[in-house]
Amino acid sequence: MKEIVLCKYGEIALKGLNKNTFEAVMVKNIKHRLRDMGKIEYSRSQSTLYIEPVDDVDMDELVDRLRKVYGIAKLCRAKKIEKSMDAVLSKETTDYFDESLENAKTFKVFAKRSDKHFALKSPEICREMGHVILERYPHLSVDVHDPDVTVTVEIRETNAFVHAKALDGAGGIPIGTSGRALLLLSGGIDSPVAGCMIAKRGAQIQAVHFEAPPYTSERARLKVERLAQIMAGYCGDIKFHCVPFTKIQEAIRDNCKEEFFTIIMRRLMMEIAVKIAEKEDIQCLVTGESLGQVASQTMYAMVCTDAVSTLPVFRPCIGMDKSEIVEISRKIDTFETSIEPYEDCCTVFTPKHPKTRPTLKDVEKEQQRFDFAPLVETAVNDTRTYYINAD
Repeated sequence: MKEIVLCKYGEIALKGLNKNTFEAVMVKNIKHRLRDMGKIEYSRSQSTLYIEPVDDVDMDELVDRLRKVYGIAKLCRAKKIEKSMDAVLSKETTDYFDESLENAKTFKVFAKRSDKHFALKSPEICREMGHVILERYPHLSVDVHDPDVTVTVEIRETNAFVHAKALDGAGGIPIGTSGRALLLLSGGIDSPVAGCMIAKRGAQIQAVHFEAPPYTSERARLKVERLAQIMAGYCGDIKFHCVPFTKIQEAIRDNCKEEFFTIIMRRLMMEIAVKIAEKEDIQCLVTGESLGQVASQTMYAMVCTDAVSTLPVFRPCIGMDKSEIVEISRKIDTFETSIEPYEDCCTVFTPKHPKTRPTLKDVEKEQQRFDFAPLVETAVNDTRTYYINAD
């Protein structure tokens, strides 16, 4: 018997005439994610992707990578066996359930028979398999409504598959089916969550980060790169743009009223992000802002920042509590890195009493006290760009 992985589609199954396109993109993403794991064969049938390693691989690592691929709703390790009841009921097959059943109290058997010429019908397969399992594991009892473990037998056209433990996948739709997005990536908790949430809806992510040495250190930038690398496990390889922002922040400090520092800084970040996005043929900007979380994230402030963007600005976290954002950050493994205590350029020259209800007219008037355009162009031209890949 050979172990394979069955990947079940979620939303892709509802795409109608476009289903094949979404499937093809997801398979391409999976192949890229598993590119260093040896030869693997892929096949598709009935909203299921069959992933069959030809070479010996670390199945735990393979499954862990697949659980981060958007488009997969459920997945399970399964045994590929001969399409016969002798194989289904063999000791070798029931041995495969040891880990799942030895500590369980209840179980049920679920059978799927796509080959209608198979000798037994689904209820008969369930009955026969259930009998064998009860003999092998006498501590178990049957619960068809809420079992601890569901043992599944799938009878396909050429083979049969058995499995007993389904795992949640990342869900969503495949990356590359919804255009490109540029994420304003800080070292905080929120922006990595926003990036992964927009990637889950099929957007291919690039990231822009603003650094302000000597006010921010190299360690702060490396922290953000680590965040991008963790995100790449879900989002795929990330093109990373690192913008030198020191001179712009110093100009804001020297020429604008303190209460406007943060809002003008964010407007200039938006201007730079838009210019990078236009070069990269990117369709939108993404931020980690949550309405009312801090002074710069009021509705009034967002109106002022969005006014300088010619692209739509998406905010996936906009209506979420901090606790909800933290929960997702833990799920995608960015939380522990995000809370490392390194500087962020957004905290440089933070005003004691920032404007929480700025008007666009007042902000524009204050920003016009200095010509920032040459500094913006210089920052764009001096931006360092490189790729960050998943481990």
